[in-house]
Amino acid sequence: MGDRAAKTTLLDAFARVGKALGSGKRLELLDLLAQGERTVEALARAADLGLTTTSAHLQTLRQANLVATRREGTKIHYRLAGADVAALLALLRVVARDRLPDVEAARAAYLGPDTEQVTRAELLRRVEAADVVVIDVRPREEYDAGHIPGALSIPVEDLADRLADIPVDQDVVAYCRGAFCVMAHDAVRLLSSRGRRARRLADGMLEWRLADLPVATAPGPQG
Repeated sequence: MGDRAAKTTLLDAFARVGKALGSGKRLELLDLLAQGERTVEALARAADLGLTTTSAHLQTLRQANLVATRREGTKIHYRLAGADVAALLALLRVVARDRLPDVEAARAAYLGPDTEQVTRAELLRRVEAADVVVIDVRPREEYDAGHIPGALSIPVEDLADRLADIPVDQDVVAYCRGAFCVMAHDAVRLLSSRGRRARRLADGMLEWRLADLPVATAPGPQG
C-alpha cells in the first residue's frame, strides 16, 4: 500500500489548482487571457476591477502555475500557461452547466433570449464556399491577438454604426470569446432587428483554438 502522507500531499497539490479556480473573478481573468496576452492594467479595465485586486487574483493564479508572465519595460504581460489551462477552463464550464441546475438559469439571465446558431463545421464549410460574412465582435485587441481567418473586426459596441461594412445580400455569422459570451448574442439580435440574416457561432474563439483550427493574427504589440 502507498504511504498515506504521500498520498495526502499529492491530493493537496491537485487541490491547489481547484483553489485557484475558486473565484468567479479569477475565472473571468482566465477567460480574458484565453483571448490573448494582456497587461495587468488591461485586465483590470476589461474585468472592471481595481489594479490591486487584479494583481492579487493574478498572483493566486500564478502560484498555481495557471498563468505565465513576461516583462516589457515597466509592464508585466500575463498569458495562460498553456493550452491545457484553456481546456480546463472550457471543461469546468461544461461540467458546471451539466451538473448544477442553477447554472442554466444564470446563463439564460446573462445571455438573454437564445439566438440562432451554427456549428464550427458548418461555418468552415460556408467560409470555404465564400457564401457568408464572418464578424468578430470582440474588442479589437482580442481580434488582433487571434481571430478566425477572413473575419471582419466589428466590436459589438460599434456594430450599429458600421452596418454599411457588412454586405446586405449575404448571411452573417458573429462570434465572440466562447460558448458563454454575450457579445455574439447581442450582435445577432441587433443585426436581425435591422433586417439582416444573422446567426452566431455556437461557441467561440476559446473552443476554436482548442479544436486546433486556423487562427490569424494581426501585427503589432498586444496588451
